[in-house]
Amino acid sequence: MPSFDTVLEPDLVEVRNAVDQSNKEIGTRFDFKGSDAKVELKDKEITLFADNDLQLKNVTDIVLGKMAKRGVDIRFLDLTATPEKMSHDKLKQKVTVKAGIESDLAKKIQKAIKDSKMKVQASIQGDTVRVSGAKRDDLQAAMALLKKTVTEAPLSFNNFRD
Repeated sequence: MPSFDTVLEPDLVEVRNAVDQSNKEIGTRFDFKGSDAKVELKDKEITLFADNDLQLKNVTDIVLGKMAKRGVDIRFLDLTATPEKMSHDKLKQKVTVKAGIESDLAKKIQKAIKDSKMKVQASIQGDTVRVSGAKRDDLQAAMALLKKTVTEAPLSFNNFRD
């Protein structure tokens, strides 16, 4: 039975490259001269450091710009965390790189497929959603439907089997 997996996985190599390029730009820009502004990446968490609110906003803009240039969708980044105060009025903000479909989004995907009345089934399997159906054309129509209806996350499809 033909099937495919709907996943949410960023290209972590490109994320690392974007962080490295951001640090290079911060090191060369005049408005960051003498400051402790920097960007760190550990596992799937980016930490932004800056001396004040304006610099933190500028660091965020630099990182988002570099991500876009490297082809990483910025919807992978969770920018909702509030900046934390550190010593000497310095700020840091944690940005999480989303990987894996959360249960709320998985249920939304499953509901969208069920409501479409297509002849495919969606099943949640951990942090992926497997869609299976009798015909390859139905699966391709389901992919198109998901790309159109789910806009809050950059979904990708892999493991397509005939």
